Amino acid sequence: MRIIILFLVISVLEIFPQQKVADELINDVITNYNRVKDYEVDVEIKVDVDFLKVPDSKAKIFFKQPDKIRLKSEGFALLPKEGLDFSPAALTRKDYTAIYEQDVMLNGIKTSIVKIIPVGEQSNIILSTLWIDPVNKVIRKVESTTKTNGTFTIELFYTDSFKFPLPEKMVFSFNIDKLNLPKAFSSDGTPPSKRKRLPDAPTKGNVIVKYSNYKVNIGIPDSVFEEKQ
Repeated sequence: MRIIILFLVISVLEIFPQQKVADELINDVITNYNRVKDYEVDVEIKVDVDFLKVPDSKAKIFFKQPDKIRLKSEGFALLPKEGLDFSPAALTRKDYTAIYEQDVMLNGIKTSIVKIIPVGEQSNIILSTLWIDPVNKVIRKVESTTKTNGTFTIELFYTDSFKFPLPEKMVFSFNIDKLNLPKAFSSDGTPPSKRKRLPDAPTKGNVIVKYSNYKVNIGIPDSVFEEKQ
């Protein structure tokens, strides 16, 4: 009995430091990102899916703390909502448990892996894994498993010398059968009967977003985020 109790005590004591380290890593990232009060940025969007013919598109993204975000495009811009908001606060707005796992190299950069487990049933996300760059205090990669949309991955790339924690490129990877993309969508005017048939098996897809001409902390008014009637 004493051995069992001792084992349980040691297990609990091991979890506490892991959670403390995880919370510190996440808080550092959020504090760093909170220096960005708002931003406007030009984006180029490329969709890489075998059976969808989607032309490259351009758009503008507007963001304002804490969670206002809008994409404006003259034409059609296909960008999954999970890949639109890369704010670290978006992953931690609800109650969660964070656990530090280990340090690993990612694209030549030392990162700390942190697991985020939402508490309660309100979140659509079951589990998120973050690869955090502790030196620059940014998230380099996110892998999330959801209740309804399967698993998706976001990779964030930054310039060598960035003033704000805002990426120059994002690669969003997902399973087509889980993301609720428009099944009959084709951008080339091809009649539905002649379009490529959706594959029976799950298919991987990528959305590549390149960011340029950031304008940060310029005082974007709330009216930018209001839908026009």
